[in-house]
Amino acid sequence: MDNRRQRIPIDDREPWWNLPECDKMSRMVRKHLISNQSGGEPGFHWRGTEVTRLEGFTDAVFAFAVTLLVVSLEVPKTFPELLAAMHGFLAFAVCFALLANVWYQHYRFFRRYALENPWVVFLNCVLLFFVLFYVYPLKFLFTATFDSSEISASEIRTLFTIWSLGYGAVFTVFTLLYLHAWRIRSQLQLTPVEAMRTQLSLLDQFAMVIIALLSTALARTLPDRYVGSAGYIYFLVPLYFTIAHSIAGRRERPLR
Repeated sequence: MDNRRQRIPIDDREPWWNLPECDKMSRMVRKHLISNQSGGEPGFHWRGTEVTRLEGFTDAVFAFAVTLLVVSLEVPKTFPELLAAMHGFLAFAVCFALLANVWYQHYRFFRRYALENPWVVFLNCVLLFFVLFYVYPLKFLFTATFDSSEISASEIRTLFTIWSLGYGAVFTVFTLLYLHAWRIRSQLQLTPVEAMRTQLSLLDQFAMVIIALLSTALARTLPDRYVGSAGYIYFLVPLYFTIAHSIAGRRERPLR
């Protein structure tokens, strides 16, 4: 009987990283890292860890919308052309900031909940439709505002109506998205803090819709000399966020 130790060919041995013990440890480490991932929002576990095809498509549409805001796609060839291009910089900056805010709202929703069912996909496509459709009214409104363009009262009335309806439409979509997340909060296994923030975000989106409707109503009913006041209603936006989030912060503190 041959008592010599039999050599195992190197190709037939299981690699060390496939051993059951190492695989179990790797799974434990992965689970620990995912469970402790803050995702940039303390107190809210972001369930979306990778960029999906839906988010990639959305980013492409937002990028195209930004290009539509550019004053001119041609490089200025003379100094007067450069000054003319720079003249529209402030309006472009405001429009870009508004689009960036919409993009961030979309980004945060999908990071938080990682939802991609048919209803969410449909609402996402509706959102992209409104974003693309209202790029030019958005650009025209702020270009006319900063350039002090001569616009009749009836034109201002129509412009504010179009802008406010578009603003309201975008945040109506976000309201429906957060309403869907709130309804399935048990399936998402939201913590009390996450559920409270979801409810707050739902109220935030709905408040934007109410403000847009108020602006529309003012634009349609105010006398011609006061029709420009329909735009001042949007100063309620920072006031709302200051008050609502201050109250929510005090309510959330005992739950942490």
